[in-house]
Amino acid sequence: MRYVVGVMGPAKARKKDIENARVLGELIARREWVLLTGGRDVGVMHAANQGAKKVARSLTVGLLPSTRDRVSKYVDVAIITEMGSARNNICVLSSQVIVACGLGGSGTVSEVALALKAGKEVILLGATPVEEKFFKKLGRSLVSSVQTAEDAINVILKRFEQDDAHDLQAAQPWGRF
Repeated sequence: MRYVVGVMGPAKARKKDIENARVLGELIARREWVLLTGGRDVGVMHAANQGAKKVARSLTVGLLPSTRDRVSKYVDVAIITEMGSARNNICVLSSQVIVACGLGGSGTVSEVALALKAGKEVILLGATPVEEKFFKKLGRSLVSSVQTAEDAINVILKRFEQDDAHDLQAAQPWGRF
């Protein structure tokens, strides 16, 4: 199974968030994980997909809000939802872990909140102390905060290793189908 990592972030992102997203996308692809974003050709979404496509055989999936939105040229599989912002819930529920690169937009904040409500782990990449405090209060142990894409990958690796160990313990004697 290939893990799906959701990278969320604002369309109008800070330069730092764009660069973090680009590096993060590439690192996700190097691990052969699937990158899932909002799929548009702007901001964090575009940058993460661009980073992933530096890696041969990477797979990027974009969940777009409507037919009016332009798809990033770095998206391999574009899914047009015609659901507007409700597509944020699909992004969250389709990912094993969420990384928020910048919290400058209401869409990203809603994705983090939806992820926490669904019991998903959220990694805040480059969050301010105020943002970190707010989301850690809401999500407690589900929220991690890091300052580099490399640190985000390390948190994800630990999570996936825990999942793999849990799956092995829960395996039935006849194996998995």
